[in-house]
Formats: sequence, C-alpha cells, structure tokens
Amino acid sequence: MSDTAAVAPSSAAATSPDAAPPVPTSTPPTPSHTVGPFYGYALPFREGGRIAPERHPDTITLHGRVLDGAGDPVPDALLEFWQAAPDGSLKGAPGSMRRDPFDGGFLGRNGTDFTGFGRVGTDADGHYVVQTLPPGNPGVPYISVCVFARGLLHHLFTRAYLVDGDVAGAADPAHAATSGDALLDSLPAERRRTLLARAEPNRSYRFDIRLQGADETVFLQFG
Repeated sequence: MSDTAAVAPSSAAATSPDAAPPVPTSTPPTPSHTVGPFYGYALPFREGGRIAPERHPDTITLHGRVLDGAGDPVPDALLEFWQAAPDGSLKGAPGSMRRDPFDGGFLGRNGTDFTGFGRVGTDADGHYVVQTLPPGNPGVPYISVCVFARGLLHHLFTRAYLVDGDVAGAADPAHAATSGDALLDSLPAERRRTLLARAEPNRSYRFDIRLQGADETVFLQFG
C-alpha cells in the first residue's frame, strides 16, 4: 500500500491549502505594558505648564511632588491637567500645542486663549508646577490630573481640589459632614485629605501625589 493511500481523509482536508483558518470565538485584550519611557522625549512641550494667559491678573500656581511608595521622588513622571474655565465652561480652546505652518516647529500658546489643558514633567526632585486660572466648576473647584510614570501599567486619574480654608466642608474634612461634592462626600475623612490642594502664599496651592503607601492619593476609575 502506498504512503498516499495511508493518509486519512480528515488529515488531508486539514492540511489543504484551500482550507479556511479557524475563526476564534473571542479575542483576548492586548496586554498592558509599563508606561513610558518614550513620553519623556516625545510628549512634553514648551510652556506646557503655562495654562493661564500670560500676565493674567487671576493666575494661580498649582505645584507639588510625585512620590513613590517609599516617599522618594519620582523624577521622570509626566502629568496632564484639565479643568473648567473660570466661567464654568468645559469647552476649552485649541492652541496648547500650536505648530508653525511653514517648518512644523512649536509656536507656543498665543498668550490670550485659555485652553484648560496643560502637560508637564517632574524634575529631579519629583516636583512639578503649572500656572492656570481658578476653575469655575460648580461646588468645590478642582483640576483633573492624569499621572504617567515608570512602573505603571496604566496611567492614573485623580483630582486636585483647591482649598482656601473657607470652602465649606472641604477645608476641614475631618470634621465636615458634607462638602457639596459627590466624590469628596463619598470618601472617609482620611482619604478625602489626599485630594486637597492646600493654599499657600502668593496665590499658590500645594498638591503632592503619592503613588503608593499609607497616604496613597485617591485615584479614580472610569468605566
């Protein structure tokens, strides 16, 4: 008996060049990779932290440090900021990353429009700083923050609530029953504190971000 005759019909059909490949019943999600390191080169842009129009009299400063679980600074984190305009509008405006139409170079912001968006990296001490305008959202004013850093499989979202000491409920969350903000009111007092940007002199606010540990910043999940 020849070798050809010994091959089972089902095997021959399976190896036929005309046979259709099997159709998967489901597709697994692409696995996550650590964030970076390429954002440190490609994503920061000049004047990324100057959200407020130049020399605007209502400019405020938000600054702080990004810290790891041991309390050490994260020197190569990247932060993005979004917020409502002073009038409460969420539309924003284009112009954060204007390009020269002739050579493709970066033109910078136009100095007049408020885009509501900023992006900055941390320095060797894990410090960041942005200049912006007071957000006009209802309730306790806040700035949304997105954190990219080495070792993270996913970027992290949080909020920096600007507290001047006279904001009902938010200034002293340990003793306030309600702040008027749904997110703050849903948190225990000790966790609520991690979202508060404390007022400092010269219209500035301090907001440290702790990625892990006992005082880990509250991070948000959107689904």
